[in-house]
Amino acid sequence: MPSEHKYWFPAKRYGWGWGIPTSWQGWAVLVTYFSLLGLATLLFPPHRETFIFVLLVTTLSLILIAVCWLKGEPPRWRWGKD
Repeated sequence: MPSEHKYWFPAKRYGWGWGIPTSWQGWAVLVTYFSLLGLATLLFPPHRETFIFVLLVTTLSLILIAVCWLKGEPPRWRWGKD
């Protein structure tokens, strides 16, 4: 019996990308992402440590995109109900 694949991040109804999480794992990833962004802001204030801050935000965002790519619905352009 094949196991049903449960996506953490569903595809957006309009446009390209992913919507809000539909599982606790997706929510955990999103909360972790925003928590780490907040921590980066506190430890490396953007007005003083601009390069490090931008590097951290870019790295965290790329990791989030990678998780969405691996655990979300396959991305494609959508025009509403398919």
